[in-house]
Amino acid sequence: MPEYFYKDALKQGLKEQKAAAAKDLPTGLAVLEDLITPKQALCQVDLGLIQVPAAFIVGTRDHGRETCFSPGFMPVLAEGTEFATKWEALCQSHLDQGIRDPIKAVEYKNRYYVIEGNKRVSVLKFFGTTTIPATVSRIPPIQDGSPETELYNEFTAFFRHSGINYVEFTKKGSYAQLQKLVGKAPEEDWTEDERRRFSRAYQTFLEVYTAMGGNKLSTTVGDALLPFLEVYGYAMLTSSGTHELKHTVGKMWEEVKLREKGSPIELKLDPDAEKKQSLLAKVLPTGQNTGLRVAFLHDKTPELSGWTRAHEAGRFWAEESLGGKVSTTSYENVLRTDPQQVLEQAIADGNTVLFTTSPRLLKASLRAAIDHPEITVMNCSLNISHRYIRTYYARMYEVKFIIGAIAGSLSQSGKLGYIADYPIFGQIAGVNAFALGARMVNPRAKVYLEWSSLKGTPDCVKNLLSQQIHLISSQDVSRLRDADHASFGLERHTDDGGKTLLAVPEWRWGKYYEQILRRILNKTEKSVYETSDSALNYYWGLSAGVVDLHMDASIPESTRQLAEFFKTSIAEDRLKPFCAPLRKQGGEQLRFDGALSQEEIINMDFLVENVVGSIPVYEDLSPLAQATVNAVGVQSASKKTPGSAL
Repeated sequence: MPEYFYKDALKQGLKEQKAAAAKDLPTGLAVLEDLITPKQALCQVDLGLIQVPAAFIVGTRDHGRETCFSPGFMPVLAEGTEFATKWEALCQSHLDQGIRDPIKAVEYKNRYYVIEGNKRVSVLKFFGTTTIPATVSRIPPIQDGSPETELYNEFTAFFRHSGINYVEFTKKGSYAQLQKLVGKAPEEDWTEDERRRFSRAYQTFLEVYTAMGGNKLSTTVGDALLPFLEVYGYAMLTSSGTHELKHTVGKMWEEVKLREKGSPIELKLDPDAEKKQSLLAKVLPTGQNTGLRVAFLHDKTPELSGWTRAHEAGRFWAEESLGGKVSTTSYENVLRTDPQQVLEQAIADGNTVLFTTSPRLLKASLRAAIDHPEITVMNCSLNISHRYIRTYYARMYEVKFIIGAIAGSLSQSGKLGYIADYPIFGQIAGVNAFALGARMVNPRAKVYLEWSSLKGTPDCVKNLLSQQIHLISSQDVSRLRDADHASFGLERHTDDGGKTLLAVPEWRWGKYYEQILRRILNKTEKSVYETSDSALNYYWGLSAGVVDLHMDASIPESTRQLAEFFKTSIAEDRLKPFCAPLRKQGGEQLRFDGALSQEEIINMDFLVENVVGSIPVYEDLSPLAQATVNAVGVQSASKKTPGSAL
């Protein structure tokens, strides 16, 4: 019997060798000596006895045995040799009682290189063993700052707390995200029961992933697991059987494939940019699309939230503009109950288009979109890479640039204040655009930054006034709960508490919703979605008329004309707020020529050189701010260790 198994293993090994040679790849095992320096070999960390994923054992530590095996550890030496006899003896031992003695190995970048036990590995791999016990020492890689090394460092931190070494990712931040999604704090250790529970669930997911063709993707099982956990949660993963899990994963397979492409986002910057419509849209008259039912879901009420009130005004505008073709319904205070149930109710009520107006409703929106592919779900947020929902937001930084220019022209000292709320996508761009607009007209302009999510707007204003700063740009919309004391737009404050509103940025949600709904009615939206394989983010601005600027009559006529000139120039793409030369705080040159792309603007996680202040630490934010940052915070906002900047 062992002879038969050796013959079969030899056949596999020779086949692997031939395939490797055809691709001009090494035909034997990898050798760690070839990958590290002698100095690195001296720096080893003892990991003790651990279970090693068999698939991650890829070679030997030293030269000498690499030619005895194929790249997959199958034997390649002829039958009847001493090597074959020893392999067959180990095979018989495994069949009789199992191979129990651990091997000795070195781990380098989460791959394992055998010191003792090459033939044991070969036999166990031949029989499909998933893990092999090993006494392991780790050789840390050179800290060269490369993405590969940084990702490995994240793995070692995760392994230190979880003891799990078989989950791999291709994107930075994923290990911390997994720790969070399974319900563990960043520095919290896993119990043995938690490890077993996760292992069982992971193996079931792996089985489903493989059955659906996941091995053909360039991403990992871990990359596919994260979006599942984000949408359905850890409890569903651990409680689902193979059949149920296959059905659920199948519904979101496009999301899994999107991760293979690095979660690409296709930005739609102007509603007039897509002229083509589907053939169906050209054939069917628009009148056949009457009776579209649309739901708007808000996290608060219009009475307590200026943001919700603005979206409600946009709902009424769109419904009136589209006549009898659209009927709308509003669902308020969605987060007070189970948002998933509210979305399901909205669908049960007959709505086929859902607008969720808060990024904190993103998770529930994504779940509803996956479970109901016949429904169009759009979430008001930015830079979200999910295939099944569309997101929409406005390029408010264009208006903030103009307001900065107004403030700079009105300031004698050059000291300006800016009160931001959350460090999320789009907010940092607004701060920087304001600062650059101010500097364009006033080279001495300095912008002093405060965060209302840290200490509240009144205290921010008080702090700025104490520094003799009286021109302050604050919230985009008023906070209705404390309207008498709230600040919004660009205001001139006096030391005795007086203030004059000078310029207000306007979110014209009515225009936004009207244009989106027209696209849905005439099938343009459906055509764009079906011809794209990316996540669709609508990011319209002045050119689409979805943002605007209101100026008080007290602003001098020359300043007013300058602002109007800037507004027209930006709308016509003749003026770009983020154009070289640009420098970060500290003087680092960002760009020597040209303008930043929209992707670079969205993902800003730095402040320009004429901003005085910093991006807040995650732990210092209010619970509401943390919830918002968790959903749509800038990339560095995921760094939640004490003392780290967002």
